[in-house]
Amino acid sequence: MRAFLTAEWRYLAMLNYRIAPELLRPHVPEGTELDLWEAETYVSVVGFLFRNTRLLGIPIPWHRHFEELNLRFYVRRIEGNEVRRAVSFIRELVPRRAIAAVARRVYNEPYLALPMRHALGALRTPHDTPEFVEYGWRQPSGWGRLRVEPVGESVPSRAGSLEEFITEHYWGYTRQRDGGTVEYHVQHPRWRVWQVRATALEGPIEELYGADLGRVLRASPTSAFLAAGSPVTVYAPRRLSIAMQPLQRQDAP
Repeated sequence: MRAFLTAEWRYLAMLNYRIAPELLRPHVPEGTELDLWEAETYVSVVGFLFRNTRLLGIPIPWHRHFEELNLRFYVRRIEGNEVRRAVSFIRELVPRRAIAAVARRVYNEPYLALPMRHALGALRTPHDTPEFVEYGWRQPSGWGRLRVEPVGESVPSRAGSLEEFITEHYWGYTRQRDGGTVEYHVQHPRWRVWQVRATALEGPIEELYGADLGRVLRASPTSAFLAAGSPVTVYAPRRLSIAMQPLQRQDAP
């Protein structure tokens, strides 16, 4: 596989919500199915930093360091004897129009360019624990923000935990304009995570996600944590031959 993008993803603030599967099924790419954790369906709001970004190995001036905020959910697909656990996106925000344009063109990802900002509180040892991490984005009606306040030390996600489920997805699937699906592979080491003592998700959320998803995201998250992140590699997409991809259905929640 050919690497399309290399970068570092750092300080991933993750707010995770249980959600009725019928709210997500219209977004599920053809050839995949919802991935469940303990018979529940989840959606996550994730804010993080892109650092040292390169496209096809080339650093693009003024587009190497930036924020992203996305709303994602979890799907899976059977490839032979392998279960490919993956993410799919409802909306992705970045502050650069060129970044959004490239992602829409190559992957048909639902990117939107908006003014963005971030803030990190003072770093504490060990593991450079920030006092807080905050990501902001500006819509026509005002600023929104996602904030977490980590506590303790970062540790590897525990096997079988919700933190492992949320972070250990190494594939992506995206619905195409003609109804087809593309698949891409994401490679990174296992992340360390901090628990958090406080979270906030504020602003004109319904403008981004609609009333139904907005109601879900206005509630307190089911879980929240901060992942340290790492270098990542995102490989070039390939289009699926859907007729050749039988699924093994999971029990519905």
